[in-house]
Amino acid sequence: MSEDYRGPATLTRGDTHIPVTVVLAGHREPLDGKYHWYGRVNADARVRSLKESGHSDVTVTLPDGDPTPARLAEVDPWGHVRITGVGAPPFPLETLEDIEGPLDA
Repeated sequence: MSEDYRGPATLTRGDTHIPVTVVLAGHREPLDGKYHWYGRVNADARVRSLKESGHSDVTVTLPDGDPTPARLAEVDPWGHVRITGVGAPPFPLETLEDIEGPLDA
């Protein structure tokens, strides 16, 4: 997976705030026109317990970022939990100017 963000984040469910490390990426899906982002939360017993107790809806917040709705998915054999979201991701997206350079160059 090519990554757009790797680093610290906070997962929140109600009054529970869990500091975690995440690896996230995403793409615009041509079929629905929405941005789909996904990745994994590094192994953390509290996150796995949250998922296994049936609580999949969370928010993920990166440092200096806004809370972004997300969903916990499956737990892999190493204890990492997959996380997904649709819409604006918790990480900043590159602009066309970031990719191709200034238009007046």
